[in-house]
Amino acid sequence: MSSVIIIGGGAAGMMASIIAARNGHKVTLLEKNDKLGKKLFITGKGRCNFTNAGDSEDIFNSVVTNKKFLYSAFNSFSNYDVMGFFDELGLKFKIERGNRVFPLSDHSSDVIGTLSREMRRLDVNVELNAQVEEVLHEKGVFTGVKVHMLSDDKKKVIEADSLIVATGGNSYSSTGSTGDGYRFAKSLGHTVTQILPALVPFVVKEEWEKELQGLSLKNVHVAIYDGKREVYSEFGEMLFTHFGVSGPTVLSASSFAAGVIKIRELSLVIDLKPALTFEQLDERILRDFEEVKNKAFKNSLDKLLPKKLIPVIINLSGIDAGKQVNAITREERHRLVKLLKNLELTLTGLRGFNEAIITHGGVSVKEINPSTMESKLVKNVFFAGEVIDVDAVTGGFNLQIAWSTAYAAAMHLK
Repeated sequence: MSSVIIIGGGAAGMMASIIAARNGHKVTLLEKNDKLGKKLFITGKGRCNFTNAGDSEDIFNSVVTNKKFLYSAFNSFSNYDVMGFFDELGLKFKIERGNRVFPLSDHSSDVIGTLSREMRRLDVNVELNAQVEEVLHEKGVFTGVKVHMLSDDKKKVIEADSLIVATGGNSYSSTGSTGDGYRFAKSLGHTVTQILPALVPFVVKEEWEKELQGLSLKNVHVAIYDGKREVYSEFGEMLFTHFGVSGPTVLSASSFAAGVIKIRELSLVIDLKPALTFEQLDERILRDFEEVKNKAFKNSLDKLLPKKLIPVIINLSGIDAGKQVNAITREERHRLVKLLKNLELTLTGLRGFNEAIITHGGVSVKEINPSTMESKLVKNVFFAGEVIDVDAVTGGFNLQIAWSTAYAAAMHLK
């Protein structure tokens, strides 16, 4: 029976500990927090969207960075395998819009509880408040770790045959994701690519955006442009905040725009009425205007737009708010239609790691075996989850990456 140390008690670490223990390995999991699954607890606004029920093509196409690297891991432990895994352990779950999979209870604590119970049943040795300071190796082979026990301020060396680094990335640092894994990887000679916040809200330039704070829009189409080149487009929900824009479609966009926006500003174009063509929307507005032809323009858009959005649209349209509807010209109306189909904002940057759901960048995939997750540089060291340079859009795909890479690592321990 070989011994394995797992650094990190998040999604990847917990899954790896279960699979390793089921395979007869003696497992010690080291977590620097005082409890397991701190980031998992806040995932999906506390509901924990733990995978996606789409087909294999959906899963692959949702990966933003290094999708080919994940081919083997996804095939070995698919999203259906993940659902089967949790189902066998008694977790009831449901599938919502966009094939997002949540626990039936809507409580992330049930996912953490399910994993924790199985770890206890398998006698996984969990050491909390255990901060790993150094990964030890000799002649290119892993030997052990130096640990600082925060509860009694003592330090010790734990020796083992293998190591799985499942420390997470650099996002939500309050949960313990403070980039430790990158430090360990570098100490072993690994390359760590540029680290950027991902699945994170955007900051915008326009002042009028602040008037829309708290407004959520459903069924809109958003597109991001770098000059004339479309970087990203998606249909769904978005949210205006006190600093810019957020919501599912926008968060996913940040993963595609992260590298570019550090260099230059981008354009966000919102189609508020994507189900209607220019002509159809024009006809719709004509009908609405006919019903209120003697009213002022500012009182004519109640059927078309959310209340909070109306003053902003009126202002941007350049049409006098007090102008009687029947006096609005065809040219003015067409200007309004164009505005509703192409509401444009200037994206100036991303919010920081404290608001990022995940990290873009990590340990270079060129130095990790894609079938086993083992380091190509140091024997018996494996990587799993967000510490690797892989990331995906929102919808349960990033947790699927965590489960699949953890499974691959744990299945290939010697």
